[in-house]
Amino acid sequence: MENKKSDCDAVNQELVEKIKPNMPDMNLLYELSDFFKVMGDSTRIQLLWALEESEMCVGDLAVLLNMTKSAVSHQLKVLRAAKLVRAKKSGKNVYYALNDHHVKTVFDKALEHICE
Repeated sequence: MENKKSDCDAVNQELVEKIKPNMPDMNLLYELSDFFKVMGDSTRIQLLWALEESEMCVGDLAVLLNMTKSAVSHQLKVLRAAKLVRAKKSGKNVYYALNDHHVKTVFDKALEHICE
């Protein structure tokens, strides 16, 4: 991606130079942006909410959220690709759970923020 150049001069150049070395790499920021895009869907938020409570299979999630199994599976695929949920096969069913404690922490912090 092309680096854009600012069209103005800094008001406080010393402050800009102090902060600039602490800015994350652009690739990391793009990944962070993609993470929030995945989290920015109300259906996926419902799935994460349910999976925060308990490991569940697609059928149970579909009934809980009043959705088709196909729609739930599609959204779970997106969440798996983003490493937010993991799957475990047990017999004929696949059970989904939050991938790790970081997912719950991000979720809890976001809820805390909007409830302030």
